[in-house]
Amino acid sequence: MTNPEAQQQARQSVSDAQPQAESHERFEEARSEEARSEEAWSQEEAQAAERLERAVRAAEQALIEFEIAVETFRVEVDNFSRLHHQRLGPMYSRLDELDALIAEAVAARTGDPEDIRKASEARGLVQPMPGVEELFHGWIDSEGLSPEAAAMLTEQPVQPPPRVRPSEGARRIYRELARKAHPDLAEEEAERERRGAFIVRVNAAYAAGDEETLRALAEEWEAGPPPPERRASRSEELYARLEWLAERKEMLAAVAAELESSAIGAMIKMAPEDPDRLLDEIAEQLLAQAAEKEARLAELVR
Repeated sequence: MTNPEAQQQARQSVSDAQPQAESHERFEEARSEEARSEEAWSQEEAQAAERLERAVRAAEQALIEFEIAVETFRVEVDNFSRLHHQRLGPMYSRLDELDALIAEAVAARTGDPEDIRKASEARGLVQPMPGVEELFHGWIDSEGLSPEAAAMLTEQPVQPPPRVRPSEGARRIYRELARKAHPDLAEEEAERERRGAFIVRVNAAYAAGDEETLRALAEEWEAGPPPPERRASRSEELYARLEWLAERKEMLAAVAAELESSAIGAMIKMAPEDPDRLLDEIAEQLLAQAAEKEARLAELVR
């Protein structure tokens, strides 16, 4: 004989279980949908990163080709500049000398103060540069040596540098920093390296008796190490790479523009296929100018 109460309880259990099962199914469906969304988002991110990768590689190749072109033109400018100096430099010097002689001859004839000033300026253009000793006021000699180095090479007594005596405050700060920041107090290698680099700066400041710098180092140590930087994502790294490539391109474009606008660069652009021919033409013009100036000088000194 069936127990009515047991049947009622069984029906109630089934009734209670149905909402729980439906809730579990909805949860599983939502979780599956979320997983599909995350997978789709990951795929989109991967595709975007792949496009960025291709853009970076293309920009790198374009930049390399541009750098090659700029460097090639720079070498051409340098080579042509040396050739220009070798072949035409003496002619320019001769023209400057003739200008000075003509100005001096005119000043000797007129005695005018303005003519005398012009003659002095013209002669100054052909005067040799002052010696190294004069330019550096004895700091280094014509061999590029300091007085101390020259003394050692010639076995002369060397004047010792002035002795630095750190103040009591500098000594106190130095001792405190040495106790706190000594590398031997570190347990990890990275921390030991950080402390070692810091102590190098402390020692340098103490050796110079620089109490102000020691105080700044003490404040820096108390502030602690800077927080670790967040590692950039691959996309962020690629964007940063593209920005750097663009900046590099702008810099090279400025270099190319400067080369092209220079006197030598303009000459090369006038005769890119045969720059030697251009030098021959300039040499002929300079020879003609020299002949005119020599004739003018001959008239003045007659």
